[in-house]
Amino acid sequence: MISSSWGAPLAFTKGFNLQHVSDGLYGRHLFVYSWPDGELKQTLDLGNTGLIPLEIRFLHDPSKDIGFVGCALASTMVRFSKTQDGSWNHEVAISVKSLKVQNWILPEMPGLITDFLISLDDRFLYFSNWLHGDIRQYNIEDPKNPVLTGQIWVGGLFRKGSPVVAVTDDGQPYQSDVPEVQGHRLRGGPQMIQLSLDGKRLYVTNSLFSAWDCQFYPELKEKGSHMLQIDVNSEKGGMAINPNFFVDFEAEPDGPALAHEMRYPGGDCTSDIWI
Repeated sequence: MISSSWGAPLAFTKGFNLQHVSDGLYGRHLFVYSWPDGELKQTLDLGNTGLIPLEIRFLHDPSKDIGFVGCALASTMVRFSKTQDGSWNHEVAISVKSLKVQNWILPEMPGLITDFLISLDDRFLYFSNWLHGDIRQYNIEDPKNPVLTGQIWVGGLFRKGSPVVAVTDDGQPYQSDVPEVQGHRLRGGPQMIQLSLDGKRLYVTNSLFSAWDCQFYPELKEKGSHMLQIDVNSEKGGMAINPNFFVDFEAEPDGPALAHEMRYPGGDCTSDIWI
């Protein structure tokens, strides 16, 4: 079993404070345990390129000792694998560049990778950048060389109409173009994702954690979350928003509600638990 070390409750339950990172209240390690006895066998220090590791996913093929961990603040996907001597190593597989921004709390904005998954056939890896607002699809048939095959914008802090502006390397300001779905302006940024078993439908919600939602996307507290469906080209790669699917949690009887995890009744791409 491999576990991550994303943060101390006394830090993350109050919202994000950059000082807490300096104070060591957020993690950068993976812990390798023998199972089921629970003995700690190895600690992997991911360093500054692995700050705040969250979700861990192994390839679904049980013969392959390869997995990935999404590191939120570093905005990296780190690949780990078992070596011939039985120990584990790691390296950065994908890195999302922080963007220079105007009218925000910091001069640069990380993507903030908050969730990811691997398709059941181990061909594609998907992850969400909660702050930037995009979902990415990578071909990982060669796990050592991920290839970007799809990217779609469904929210984010520097979308068109926002006071926040991103700045390109050549100094030109720009904002992402985020469409409406069934007449609804998309709120917040993409967060939890879930893929259908055939790999053709990617579902996405937009609530991370209520204290963080209120801090970065206060409109979620006022209007609640929504769920979208992304249609996936599972052969060649590519994604598109399904214009006919929109679940609005503002209208819940006890709402507005904040939507997070999604699960299939019999097992899904993220749990690997089958009934």
